[in-house]
Amino acid sequence: MLSRLCLIGLLSLHVWARPLSHQDLFDFQWIGEVQVAPDGRRAVFVKTMVDAKKTGYDTSLWMVELPAGTPRALTNGTRDRSPRFSPDGRRLAFVRNGALALMPLDGGEAELISDMPRPLSNPMWSPDGTRLAFLCDANDSDNQPKKEGYVSDVSVITRAHYRINGGGNLDFKRYRHLWVQGLSKQKADRLSQGKFNVSSPQYAPDGALFYVSDPRSEPYYDPAYSEIHRLRQGKDELIAQLNLSVHDLTLSPDGRRLAFHAEEPRPIRSYTQPDLYVMSSQGGAPRNLTADYDFDMGSGVNGDNSAPAGGGGSLLCWRGNDLLDVVARRGRAILVSVASDDGEVRELTHGDQAVQGYGFGGGQTVLKISTPTSLNELYSLDGAALTRFHHFDLKAPEELNYKSFDGRSIQAWVQWPPERKPGQKVPLILNIHGGPHAAYGFVFDHEFQCLAARGYAVLYPNPRGSTSYGQEFGNLIQHHYPGDDYKDLMAGVDLLVARGEVDPERLGVTGGSGGGLLTNWTVGHTRRFKAAVSQRDIADWASWWYSADMTLFEPSWFKGAPFENPAEFAERSPITFVKEITTPILFILGDADTRTPPEAGGEQLFRALKYLHRTAAMVRFPRENHDLSRSGEPWHRVERLDHIANWFDRWLLGLPHPEYDLD
Repeated sequence: MLSRLCLIGLLSLHVWARPLSHQDLFDFQWIGEVQVAPDGRRAVFVKTMVDAKKTGYDTSLWMVELPAGTPRALTNGTRDRSPRFSPDGRRLAFVRNGALALMPLDGGEAELISDMPRPLSNPMWSPDGTRLAFLCDANDSDNQPKKEGYVSDVSVITRAHYRINGGGNLDFKRYRHLWVQGLSKQKADRLSQGKFNVSSPQYAPDGALFYVSDPRSEPYYDPAYSEIHRLRQGKDELIAQLNLSVHDLTLSPDGRRLAFHAEEPRPIRSYTQPDLYVMSSQGGAPRNLTADYDFDMGSGVNGDNSAPAGGGGSLLCWRGNDLLDVVARRGRAILVSVASDDGEVRELTHGDQAVQGYGFGGGQTVLKISTPTSLNELYSLDGAALTRFHHFDLKAPEELNYKSFDGRSIQAWVQWPPERKPGQKVPLILNIHGGPHAAYGFVFDHEFQCLAARGYAVLYPNPRGSTSYGQEFGNLIQHHYPGDDYKDLMAGVDLLVARGEVDPERLGVTGGSGGGLLTNWTVGHTRRFKAAVSQRDIADWASWWYSADMTLFEPSWFKGAPFENPAEFAERSPITFVKEITTPILFILGDADTRTPPEAGGEQLFRALKYLHRTAAMVRFPRENHDLSRSGEPWHRVERLDHIANWFDRWLLGLPHPEYDLD
């Protein structure tokens, strides 16, 4: 385990010699994207903090000398991100307020060098250091004179997938393409063309640019498909047409091989774990390097405190003939090295932790690591701490491994109250993750720590359907969700009750997204829980199928559409069992959530429960989308935690909270 800590950067160190509170979030400092210089002598990372008004996040660039220097601020901007070292390591390109900026690293101020009418992303240096390429969705209409008078803001929708959570309605007149410009203030040239978005751009040693696209206008009707293109001397060459969804494309240092993550499109599953592929940069069939390694490549485990802004960076990188990658494996996220010739996987990090990202350059690897008691900090591969922005006085959770009803092993954790006395029975909150194909694990979670500080034990299991346990385990819930995963959750509660450590008369349940769905399902199938908080949930599968920002046109979660088999959707919808719900339930909803639209979730159950004269309340967060708990406005994130704890305090501890009473 990477555990050797050096107390450095003390001016930035925040010390919490007490349990965490909700408002401590305002003092958190998150580490975002990390880049290492080509000579391996220094690293630059994005540091994210809550802004002065506590309504958003500021991002700046920091530098640390390797192997063990003291971090220092490199820029004073509030919207600086995506740092990129020049090939000679003497300059740094980055994105400031959506524009391209350039800074000399031997002294001098950053200068904006782009004049794009739209925000840009993914800057990258040409091999000779004379140009910068980037992605942008600007088009010719941006240069047209603005019309006077009325300009229509009406959207005409012709596609089933027409909006995206956090981004609103998609503009099908705009596509993200590849642009390039010199290092002085000059007009950029668009290199790629077409009615499709470009992703994963990569420079080759000869100056050619590779990119990935899917030219289909309605890809949800057919299996996965991707095209890999090469732009060279003004010519766009189609290198490969693959029946795979290609992402994280990366080019070997010699330019001869391409590597990427992808999922096999057949057979159609509820969950298909990502694998690592390699192929010739001249084309041909890709080779699956990790077909026999039954864990999730390019993946991780879920906490609520990754960098809310300024994150990014690929989890896949060439290191000589091998590939560095991050793998989700049994509740942990580990850095591995994969041999590009025979696919041998070698684990480079160990212990109860989650690698959330890394940078590699000049033979040096810098890791961003989180644990249940550490937000995230930077470490070298040998375990030396490069940052120490926080010091929490927190207790690690207890790991559980128990058998479910059919003998399958379920991994879970319990965050116990820090002041729990021996033999004391404490109230328990079952916390269910979303996805459903995701995983809890050895990673920091503010919500769990705050609830534990209020005197609750927090049980957070990975039921069947969770990732990091192999393909079969992840796909067990296909066409059966919710179902046996609910039994896995109850088995964990039963275990703690049988151990005599929790009070069976003071049980609560909560979860978000898919966890909200399972919260609704739980209180409709048992009355053992005395309070529930359902967050960003689903109540009626049919309503969700028709209104969500994603399409399920292939038989992955359901065998067809609601009108083809209404019984299948009804029997798996919590609203079907609403008459059985007697548990007091609070719904936490984001008004801008299009992933689980409120009208398909909490709104329905709230109205139905009020009709039945049951105890229910609803908290609505304006402007917030499905990512409220992870990157919502800071005050809203704190208020969300307040409402969760207050609702449980009201119904499990009997504490007064008149805000939930009728006026």
